[in-house]
Amino acid sequence: MPRASERRSAAAQRHADTVRFVLFEARPAGLTFAQLVRSSELSPHQARAGLACLRDTIAERGWPPLIWTMKDGYQFTADSAALQSYEIAVIRGKLTEIRRFITGTVAPHAALQPKGRWIKHLNTQLNSVESTLDVIADFTDA
Repeated sequence: MPRASERRSAAAQRHADTVRFVLFEARPAGLTFAQLVRSSELSPHQARAGLACLRDTIAERGWPPLIWTMKDGYQFTADSAALQSYEIAVIRGKLTEIRRFITGTVAPHAALQPKGRWIKHLNTQLNSVESTLDVIADFTDA
């Protein structure tokens, strides 16, 4: 199955170009999502598609990363402290999401089918992911 970056539509690429242009115009300040939508004249759906496509394009072309913070909104940055802070925040969010998935879906499934091969495998893999993300989420520079 192709990755999302390999299935980009021409429309998403146009929206990504628009989002990139608007964010470069706002530099060094960032833009909240509402400001981004207003400034780009894209719909919220188009802006989200543009942001997703832009992240893929950034990775492909080696451009400075795009981050989002509550304080500054979306912005390009090469500041390692800002990048680390953003990465840890994203990891913590994913860790919470995975923990809720384990406790809300996987654990009840395991209780219903304790000998199921699939659920044992899933539980093992998710516990490994949870452990790894937990180590990353707790990382701080010494």
